[in-house]
Amino acid sequence: MAETKLEAKMVEVMQRRASEGTAMKSFNSVILKFPKIDESLRNCKAVFEQFDEDSNGAIDNEELKKCFNKLQISFTEEEISDLFKACDFNQNMGIKFSEFIVLLCLVYLLKDNAPGHEGKSRMGMPNLEATFETFVDAFVFLDKNKDGFVSKNEMVQAINESGERSSGRIAMKRFEEMDWDKNGSVSFKEFLFAFTNWVGIDDAEDDEDEEEGTV
Repeated sequence: MAETKLEAKMVEVMQRRASEGTAMKSFNSVILKFPKIDESLRNCKAVFEQFDEDSNGAIDNEELKKCFNKLQISFTEEEISDLFKACDFNQNMGIKFSEFIVLLCLVYLLKDNAPGHEGKSRMGMPNLEATFETFVDAFVFLDKNKDGFVSKNEMVQAINESGERSSGRIAMKRFEEMDWDKNGSVSFKEFLFAFTNWVGIDDAEDDEDEEEGTV
């Protein structure tokens, strides 16, 4: 069930996108795009650092408001606050880099609903927006019944279609990695968090931290 107005809106957007269909033919085609996705997301690091004014590795609520102003994203205080809560996965009152990626993707999709954005770069970051479209395509490919969520059965079906051996086990593992709240269905937000893990955004951060620690 959608918890907030924001999450209800996200489900609505994903249902609409699902009804438009996807060009993706297999889960493997998503995995093949990982290197390109990885590069695109890492290029976003400079944007994140620009808005992390106190350089503590996280964006707080005030910094997020400034970020939205700078990117000319017109959201209400309530929407910004909902987004912050939705993406602060560790509930540590700060948006880390991987959470920032998820937040930007949600913003991108929510702006998709706004009039006057058709055919334009919605956030002035065309490469990143192409990556977000890959995320949407992948989710729509998995969401067979077009209800805005991915179930365990849908995940099994998608992996089976890719013809991998031991596909059932792979599907279960992938699904468990995505189903953060363990409620048996995966929202687009949960899918995005899993994706940033798969691509290895956080791993790179941890490596950097360790290197700094050893100096």
